[in-house]
Amino acid sequence: MPAPKTRGLLRDGRALALVIAAIVIALDRWSKLWIVHNIRMGHARTIVPGVFRLTHVLNTGAAFSLFEGSTSPATVRNLLIAFSVFAVMVVLVLLWKFAREFSLVTFSLALILGGALGNLYDRVRYSHVVDFLEVHIVHYHWPDFNIADSAICIGACLLLIEMLRPQHDAKR
Repeated sequence: MPAPKTRGLLRDGRALALVIAAIVIALDRWSKLWIVHNIRMGHARTIVPGVFRLTHVLNTGAAFSLFEGSTSPATVRNLLIAFSVFAVMVVLVLLWKFAREFSLVTFSLALILGGALGNLYDRVRYSHVVDFLEVHIVHYHWPDFNIADSAICIGACLLLIEMLRPQHDAKR
């Protein structure tokens, strides 16, 4: 006999998704504030020599510093804010419609929501995003990123995995 379902918010995956998004936002804010107060702008602390450093750089562009050198930074900022607001709205609608039961999709959307809100906060408040995770793999240098970027990428990868996974017939 199946176990009885819990009632209310404990059963609703949307509530847990919002908690996960809030945790991502809190970790993102804390990490950025720590960097701002402990590493001078343009400097770095080596964690694993030749592989990983904590840096302090400001990104006024999009992912991977796209549009960073734009001749119209205010326009880029406003477009990025508008895109982020749109993305947050889409994720909220998806959570509302499809996350009644907690699943990998719910978790993925929660990560994306938290990351998008974390970077949106920075763009609105400071006109830039603090990036601080620098990775080198052999001769490849990955552009600096942050916790919010990581949450978005992990959430998107998990969604992709879920979409590519074979779906089982609902009757089985």
